[in-house]
Amino acid sequence: MLERRWLHYAFLSVDGRLGLVANLAWLGSPQDGSEGTQRSTSILLIHRDGSGWEAGQFNTSTRTPPWSAFTRPHPHGQDGSFSLAAVSEAVAARLLLRRTGHPCTSQCAQFADGHFLRWQSEPGVLASGSWRFRDETFDEVAAVGYHERVRGRWGWPELGGWVFGFANQPVRTAAEQTRGPGHAVVFTLIQPPEPANAATASVMLWRSGRLLRHFPRRRVSVAVQGELDERHIRMVPELARLLGTPPMVTIPRRLVITAAAGDDRLRLDFRCESAARVVIPAETANTPFSVHEVIGAVAVEGVVSGRSVAFRTRGIVEFAGGSSDD
Repeated sequence: MLERRWLHYAFLSVDGRLGLVANLAWLGSPQDGSEGTQRSTSILLIHRDGSGWEAGQFNTSTRTPPWSAFTRPHPHGQDGSFSLAAVSEAVAARLLLRRTGHPCTSQCAQFADGHFLRWQSEPGVLASGSWRFRDETFDEVAAVGYHERVRGRWGWPELGGWVFGFANQPVRTAAEQTRGPGHAVVFTLIQPPEPANAATASVMLWRSGRLLRHFPRRRVSVAVQGELDERHIRMVPELARLLGTPPMVTIPRRLVITAAAGDDRLRLDFRCESAARVVIPAETANTPFSVHEVIGAVAVEGVVSGRSVAFRTRGIVEFAGGSSDD
């Protein structure tokens, strides 16, 4: 069981043309304390409307140390540089990031025998800069997104799977592009196979950068409809195809998350459009683990603290789980 540390980033351009997902990971020594070699990996994925996903391998070049509100806190309104590029430069991003909100409290899931996962989210991160997709560079792209850190010790089969997503209210005017989205929503669903009560979930709503409402697991329900056509799913990195990677559970075409407590209610309706399947080696099993980064339209509606919440935008959802030979 390895110690894991992640920094996760996801952005969607204001004009709806581009989407970005990046993950920086560090793997530590075994839990028994024996000497081990720490390894670091990084991957960058970019989606272009009409062209699908493009990704690097797990050796993306990263500016060190990477920008993060968690490792090097930055005051609001202060830009920080963030740069990633595939070795081939098929995808690259050179951005200035700015915080407009505050993170949620740290959440933790315990499962299996001593495995645990701890994460903390911060939506409403503004980005500006250049993006490269294949042979074309897009300059002065304005985007809004999400940042997360993950810590823990776990194995992929023991983790089982998760569903995660976020949606920021559209940022269009010059003032909004300075102060950030009026509302932002993040949800999580983690589904370890054991013990029986290990599954956990949450839905969180930010208003003007402040966490306003946290709906816990027993107040959250999830429903899916249909299947995303395999023509809209691309496996990455490209070398994964050479390993005879078995299929994963299908991705739904529609995902609906509902949260309700007292007079407060919130509903997120995701329409999945395009997915990149990131194949990750499982250190403690023969079959790999997969993370699908899925982009699509999302509608958010509800009433929280006596005020209505309603907007339509584009969001990113992650579906993760183990592969199967079935």
